[in-house]
Amino acid sequence: MFNSIVMVKQVPDTANITGKVMKDDGTVNRSMLPAIFNHEDKEALELALQVKERYGGTVSVITMGPPRASEMLKECLYMGADKAYLISDRKFAGSDTLATSYVLSEAIKHIGEFDFVFAGRQAIDGDTAQVGPQTAEKLKLSQVTYAEDIQQIENNSVRIKRKIDGGHEIVEAKLPLLITVVKGANEPRPFNAKFLMIYKNAKTLLDLEKIANENSLLVLEDLVNEYKEKNLYITTLTTEDLPSIDLTRIGLHGSPTKVHKVESVVLSGGEAVNIPPTKEGISELIDTLLNDHILG
Repeated sequence: MFNSIVMVKQVPDTANITGKVMKDDGTVNRSMLPAIFNHEDKEALELALQVKERYGGTVSVITMGPPRASEMLKECLYMGADKAYLISDRKFAGSDTLATSYVLSEAIKHIGEFDFVFAGRQAIDGDTAQVGPQTAEKLKLSQVTYAEDIQQIENNSVRIKRKIDGGHEIVEAKLPLLITVVKGANEPRPFNAKFLMIYKNAKTLLDLEKIANENSLLVLEDLVNEYKEKNLYITTLTTEDLPSIDLTRIGLHGSPTKVHKVESVVLSGGEAVNIPPTKEGISELIDTLLNDHILG
């Protein structure tokens, strides 16, 4: 049996990025954009679920984000994840990859023992592919990036197929291990109807606080215990729940990366030339490319 932790992220739909979503501090105003499940992270979750099905164990998912990211965590539960953790605190706002990987590594240590940590290769809102490797470094884990498939796990060793330029290669690594999964590695499964009916009422601490505030007869602690007993509690981790966190390494103050501008770039075509599919036409095209120093 192998226990897996999957790092997932709710990202803004970058197809709708405009200059209006940038805030003065150089961060993206995510509330201006629709949020979606980062697809490579969903493929990482699928790979973790396949390991669970083949070898047994558990799959826990974690995300660092605002309260609305709990909706994505529910999607993970609908697919078959066993536990979900929301890492959410205003002090985390504005974290770049360095600060984010630090918080995630501390949260993973808090969760406990694991054999695998999975993540998508990169998130579409940053395209850096840094969080996975940086988290592995902070956890002092070996890592395999660009993974496409786990072929075999035996004697505390895992054989992985990974993508490289022009093909793929097979590598072996010892557990515990962090794996980043490349786009196109698999087709994530649809929601399980049974899990959807069970977990559609799952709540985070913030959800339960809102319910308790709206009804003076309800006690927050009792609500939390009730949802934990029903396995419908999405654990929320704040800086108070992670006392080992160094506050100087999180948020804007702990993030050396600054984004100064985001633009929507539209490519437009220039002058079009019709080349006839003849010997003379091809010869003329080659001469033009040579004269423009595109060839040769």
